[in-house]
Amino acid sequence: MTSSRSLPDGPSGVQGTLDDLGTPLADLAFVVVDLETTGGSPADAAITEIGAVKVRGGEVLGDFATLVDPGAPIPPFITALTGITQQMVYAAPRIEAVLPAFLEFARGCVLVAHNAPFDIGFLKAACAAHGHPWPAFPVVDTVDLARRVLSKDEVPNCKLETLARFFRTDVRPNHRALADARATVDVLHGLIERLGAFGATSFEELRGFAKAPTPEQRRKRHLADAVPSAPGVYLFEDARGEVLYVGKSGDLRTRVRSYFTGSETRRRVREMVGLAERVRPIVCATGLEAEVRELRLIAAHKPRYNRRSKFPERASWLRLTGGPFARVAVVNDCRAEGAHVGPFASRRRAEEARAALHEAVPLRQCTQRLTLRLIESGKAAACTLAELGRCGAPCLGRETPEEYAVHAETARAIMQDDVRPVVAAAQVRIERLAAELRYEEAAAQRDRLAAFVRAAARGQRLAALAALPELVAARPAFDGGWELIVVRYGRLAATGTMPPRTHPRPYLDALVATAETVSPGGPPADGIPPGAPGAGAGAEEMECVLRWLEGPGVRLAAVDGDWTCPAHGAGGLRQWLDNAYAPVEPEARRPARPLR
Repeated sequence: MTSSRSLPDGPSGVQGTLDDLGTPLADLAFVVVDLETTGGSPADAAITEIGAVKVRGGEVLGDFATLVDPGAPIPPFITALTGITQQMVYAAPRIEAVLPAFLEFARGCVLVAHNAPFDIGFLKAACAAHGHPWPAFPVVDTVDLARRVLSKDEVPNCKLETLARFFRTDVRPNHRALADARATVDVLHGLIERLGAFGATSFEELRGFAKAPTPEQRRKRHLADAVPSAPGVYLFEDARGEVLYVGKSGDLRTRVRSYFTGSETRRRVREMVGLAERVRPIVCATGLEAEVRELRLIAAHKPRYNRRSKFPERASWLRLTGGPFARVAVVNDCRAEGAHVGPFASRRRAEEARAALHEAVPLRQCTQRLTLRLIESGKAAACTLAELGRCGAPCLGRETPEEYAVHAETARAIMQDDVRPVVAAAQVRIERLAAELRYEEAAAQRDRLAAFVRAAARGQRLAALAALPELVAARPAFDGGWELIVVRYGRLAATGTMPPRTHPRPYLDALVATAETVSPGGPPADGIPPGAPGAGAGAEEMECVLRWLEGPGVRLAAVDGDWTCPAHGAGGLRQWLDNAYAPVEPEARRPARPLR
């Protein structure tokens, strides 16, 4: 199944033969592989399906396909995306049984995948977890190859669906492993055909072509000459001074130089390098300062080539509205006063959290503006939930404002202090669904509860930090000294370093004296209400500060105020979340089915 020619090991001291010029692509056996998984990272997700096709010289030699029991529940959104349900993998083998067969199928071949780091990363993690050494497979990434071979005028992006349409593949990708692998085979053949126009006919030329820097990258290498080797932030700017991209690094010079080498294959970044005319470095005293500066600069300039953190003001929140008939709304701007939960990573997560809250508190879910005058006039419209008895129907006058206010106050207490009612209501429903063998619905209910608990825990952690007028802390540095920070109302107000074997008091006093003045009523960031503690700090910035404070060896030098979280808040449920999403053995998670 493999070519008699082996891949050359490298240059030698003697003149080579014609065979040493390279391994012709027509003689190589490729195994095109695709995986379906329960998530995006091998650290917290597992493989649910493997599909692979072996080809050589345009001929299909065989295929490999199997479902895999991930050992954990499949999230509902993954089921919606792939069509793979929990029932489908119940009888499937575990990855430790599948892995040896796949490795034997691919032995001696070149592995090909679309976005190879994802698929190969999961396979390597599985090998490491089950004691299999990872074979030294040569790997080809069709994403990297497509970015080099195809122009932006031909394809707007390098997604598999886009390339499949462009090359008119026989099989259309559908998020199932074997179908996607077969589509990738046709994409690979189309890309290899394009490579022939560039004179690349051997495997060595293919890999070199995919990783070679573009002429524009080589021409712009001088932009990194003046960048220092120090931690900090860097800004790529065009000829007009517009900020194109903002990044951070522990070594600015090394990181910036990497943009002008073949290791940088992202199309958007290569396009950005072509527009850049200068790189502006900002040296920072500590890694935390660099992280925070990056967030602030991205939010301020909104560079067109940054994807993350550009619009923190668009984060989703849950807000308890005002008025006599309050409801829980999903909002992107929570500057209005009232109880809030969030921010959420997406609106979908916010909707899931709201559904969990509605399970515990019978608040109205309609969006009409409900007033006493509208109710007394009889013009208020009743929703389906009122007809089903799942709402107290204040719109029909079945609940007085005083009776409804009890529900609103309960929701306010849950959102701010005590999440136990939400947890209790969700657990009752989960147990009932599990007893009825409706496991996917039970998992969906669990995910709703987890979305609420995670957001509430995050919000309570941020609120506790944001309430402190001042916090001064120190953490050991790598050189034996200390990193120092001053945080005011959640905002990083100053940071610096202290050399080893020196008295800390003069450094701390100087840092506090020169720290930024932060007002609790400052400009809003990330939708935090003005006038609330920490209005000048963003949620992502406070998350960075909290991660730093939770690092090893941190010492608190001064805390102005009480740094506490609610006794019955969501933070105490972290262990429950870890257990709820931890992989379990099949015997422990599969209840016995009743005899029929």
